[in-house]
Amino acid sequence: MLRRWLSAVLAIGLTIGLSGCGNTDSWVDASPAQGWPAQYGDAANSSYTTISGAAKLSLQWTRSVKGSLAAGPALSSRSYLALNAQTPAGCSLMEWENNDNGRQRWCVRLFQGGGFGGPLFDGFDNLYVGQPGAILSFPTTQWTRWRQPVIGMPSTPRFLGNGQLLVTTHLGQVLVFDAHRGVVVGSPLDLVEGVDPTDASRGLADCAPARPGCPVAAAPAFAAVNGTVVLGIWQPGAPAAGLTGLKYHPGQTPLLTREWTSDAVSDGVIASPVLSADGSTVYVNGRDQRLWALHAADGKVKWSVPLAFLAQTPPAVTPQGLIVSGGGPDTRLAAFKDVGDHAEQVWRRDDVTPLSASSLAGTGVGYTVISRGDQGSSPPADGAPGMSVLIFDPASGQTLNAYPLPAATGYPLGVSIGNDRQVVATTSDGQVYGFGPA
Repeated sequence: MLRRWLSAVLAIGLTIGLSGCGNTDSWVDASPAQGWPAQYGDAANSSYTTISGAAKLSLQWTRSVKGSLAAGPALSSRSYLALNAQTPAGCSLMEWENNDNGRQRWCVRLFQGGGFGGPLFDGFDNLYVGQPGAILSFPTTQWTRWRQPVIGMPSTPRFLGNGQLLVTTHLGQVLVFDAHRGVVVGSPLDLVEGVDPTDASRGLADCAPARPGCPVAAAPAFAAVNGTVVLGIWQPGAPAAGLTGLKYHPGQTPLLTREWTSDAVSDGVIASPVLSADGSTVYVNGRDQRLWALHAADGKVKWSVPLAFLAQTPPAVTPQGLIVSGGGPDTRLAAFKDVGDHAEQVWRRDDVTPLSASSLAGTGVGYTVISRGDQGSSPPADGAPGMSVLIFDPASGQTLNAYPLPAATGYPLGVSIGNDRQVVATTSDGQVYGFGPA
C-alpha cells in the first residue's frame, strides 16, 4: 500500500515538473547574432542598433581583402567579422577577429560574381552567404555546413524566426530554408517570369548599378512583428522598379504569400527598402529624388518628401520614427520625422556629403562616411581625395567627431557597429578599417 502511494506521488510530481518546464527547444533556433549580423544591421534594414555608440574613436587596425567589396561586413556577438569579397585569386569569403586587430580565422573561395550579397551571422556564429546558383552555410570553421542550389544570386539572407531563413535571388526566386538542416521549407515563389533557371549569372553586372537586367538588385526588408516582407523588383519590360509585399505565415501552408505590388513610385525605387519598427511602414528612395513612405499592409502611399538629391543607399530609421536620408555622390545629410500623414524635416546639413548609409547607435550617436574636406573633417595634407568617418548627433545633425580613413580609395560601403561598441568601415577597393572606443 505504501509503495503504491509513493509511486502515485512520484508520478504526480514528475507530471507537474515536466508541465512547468514546457518546451525549451526554441533556444537552438537560428536567429540573428546580437552584433551587426548583416549589412544595414537588422532584417528590416534599419541601420539602427540599441547599443550606445562611442562618440570618440581610435583607429586600431587596417587590412585589405586583396580584392573588391560590394557589401559591408557582418559582425557576430563574439566580434567575428565576415566579408564577401571578389578576388582575382585565392580566398574570397573571409572571417576575421575584429577585437584582435583583424586576425584572420579562416577563409574560402566562393564562385565569383555575387559580391553585392553580404554574409549573415546567427547567434551561434554560423555564417550564411550566397554565390551565383547557391546558398551556403558555414560553421565556426571553413568547412561547409550545407549548400543548396537556387535560381540566381542570393542577396543578403534574412532570419524569419522559428529557425527559418529567407533567401531571395536577383532573378526573383524566393525560398525559405530550415537554417540548421539546409532544406527548403514550403514552396518557393517565382516573382519574375521568363527566367532561365540554368543561367544563375544572367544580369549580375546590372545589380550594382540597379539596372533592369537585374530584376531584384537589393536585399529585402523583413519585419518579424507582423511577418511582412518587402522587396524592390524591376519586372521585364517595366519602365522602372516597383515594390512587392509578401507575408510570412509560420507553420501554415502556403508559408509565403504575395500580398500586393505597387508602382506608386513612378520613376522607380532604388536601394533596399526599410521597414519601421512596428512593421507598418515601408521607407524607400525614389529615383525622383524623393523619400517615400508606404503602408506595409497594402503598398499605398503614406507620404513623400523631396530630398533634392538622389540617395543611393537606404535611409536609417529609429524605433521613434527618425529617418536619416541615404547617401551617395552629391547627396546631403538630412533627417526627417514621420508624423503620420506627412514628414517633417528635423535638420539638414548642406555642408556634408554622406557617401554611405548612416548607421545609428542608440539615441545619441550616428556614423557615416564623408568626403574629407567637408565641414567637420580635415582635408588630406597632400590635397588628394580621401574619406573620413563622421560621428554626428542624430537629434540635431551636429558633428561630434571625424576620423580619417588612411589612403581610402573607391567608395565606402557603410559602417558596422559591434555590440562591444567597435566600429568597422569598408571601401569598394577592399580596404577595412577597425575602430574602437577611445
